[in-house]
Amino acid sequence: MTDTATDVTTAPAPRRVFIDKQHPEPFRAMRATGEAVRVAATEAGLDRRLVELVNLRVSQLNGCAYCLDVHTKAALQEGESVQRLGVLPAWRDTPLFTPQERAALALAEATTVPSDDTAQEHAYAQARAALTEEQISAVIWVAVTINAFNRVSILSKHPVRPAR
Repeated sequence: MTDTATDVTTAPAPRRVFIDKQHPEPFRAMRATGEAVRVAATEAGLDRRLVELVNLRVSQLNGCAYCLDVHTKAALQEGESVQRLGVLPAWRDTPLFTPQERAALALAEATTVPSDDTAQEHAYAQARAALTEEQISAVIWVAVTINAFNRVSILSKHPVRPAR
């Protein structure tokens, strides 16, 4: 006979704390940072679709369902194609992405998984060949910011609501 008091498989998972609601002031500061990064990216000449590709690729690497939902919708709204979104995880294996997009995606991946020194150096070299210093900085800031938002959503278990 199983003691249900100790059987963790039948106990409902405890609800996560929505840290953005628990401490709204830090979250407002994060949102302000996100807005400042969006402005910096625009001023650096980065296309909004490229920014959304970075947001999506980082969110894919982190497994953030909520951010994937939000940024897929944003990318589509900005005119991104379903085809390119579908092959984004394999961006290296298709000619559908420009050199600038490839450089930004490599840099975003290196920012998200910084422990791979070789990949980081390769990404930086690729970025230097296709992006200005201002664009390199903006891409890194976009990746850093979406990484932070991913952590908030993953640790809070923000739900993805079904489309209506």
